[in-house]
Amino acid sequence: MTDIEAARAATLAPADERTTLLQRWAARHGVDVAHRLAEAEDLADAVDQALTPENTVDTYKKSWRVWERFCAATGLPELEGSRGALVAFVAWMLREGQRNGKGYASSSAGTHLAAVVVGLRDREVTVSGDDQAAARKALDGLTVKLLKSGERRGRGQAVAADTDGLYAIANACDDTLTGRRDLALVLTGFNYASRASEPAGLFNSDVTVHPRGLIVSVLTGKTKHSVREAKIPYAADPAICPVRAWIAYRKQLVDEHGQRHTRPDDAAFHWIDPHGNLRYSIDDDGNERYGLGPDGITRAIKRISVRAGVPIHWTGHSLRSGLASTGRRKGKDAVAIADQGGWARHSRSMLGYMRRDDGWEDNAAAGLS
Repeated sequence: MTDIEAARAATLAPADERTTLLQRWAARHGVDVAHRLAEAEDLADAVDQALTPENTVDTYKKSWRVWERFCAATGLPELEGSRGALVAFVAWMLREGQRNGKGYASSSAGTHLAAVVVGLRDREVTVSGDDQAAARKALDGLTVKLLKSGERRGRGQAVAADTDGLYAIANACDDTLTGRRDLALVLTGFNYASRASEPAGLFNSDVTVHPRGLIVSVLTGKTKHSVREAKIPYAADPAICPVRAWIAYRKQLVDEHGQRHTRPDDAAFHWIDPHGNLRYSIDDDGNERYGLGPDGITRAIKRISVRAGVPIHWTGHSLRSGLASTGRRKGKDAVAIADQGGWARHSRSMLGYMRRDDGWEDNAAAGLS
């Protein structure tokens, strides 16, 4: 069969995007080269999948399930991404989209919309930029209407951790293994602006003691900026020193539970029951997991702040916003804060944390009366 004949024969196959590419490649380069290019495309797809963080994949799956529920409720086809369908999806989410019949918060609806557009395109459904923009405009407009009607949804921004809170937590953490772990978790997390997923992904070998402090190798970051080696120096006050807290926690862990916890692959932060015993969960692959997962980190931080009497309870994101706002207040350079916390330089979220704090220090109404 000649190259042209092979290209014509390929037209009998389903007219999807990959088949169209094969036809063009076969006509231009020959059948053998076309197959090699197709294999390269498969490799590119596999690399893209491998580089997509697990939490992003989970978000896509959850959002697609929301889309499926919307389509079932409205009788619209799942594999259509028209302007009308996307706008209707947004309105439905804000009105009744949750399983309990309540509407989503605007931020959650926006996340689901973006993920569903990705899901539709992955399924070779055409979604134009204009149609997506129309849905986003509808979301913004409907959100304003909800605010004007006095309706508030969602938890809002997490309260930022601060130095006063760190002292309160240090005073509330006793010398049990759980107390040592809690203090190390909060103090180290604050000093590298951790997301809840980041300490959950750390192993013992990812935290290195250095003469000047700690080096935390964050390898489970959400973006290319958040994969980093954060350097945490000794604090002037030993009471809230993250380096001393980490060393004390790991020493007590080994003293009470054995040398196996000196292994590089030991979890950085263990799940400890109320009696001081180490517990484990079973992951999706059937393996025993001794470390706290992201949800466990979030619950631990809230519990620790409640126990310490912090006026507004912290969440898993409080440590992250806390470094940005406290660093800004202490006069730290924005680029240095971004590098430490794994933000893109001039990140809007990081600058938002800073502006929220600056709004008190640099306020047009301050000192007027």
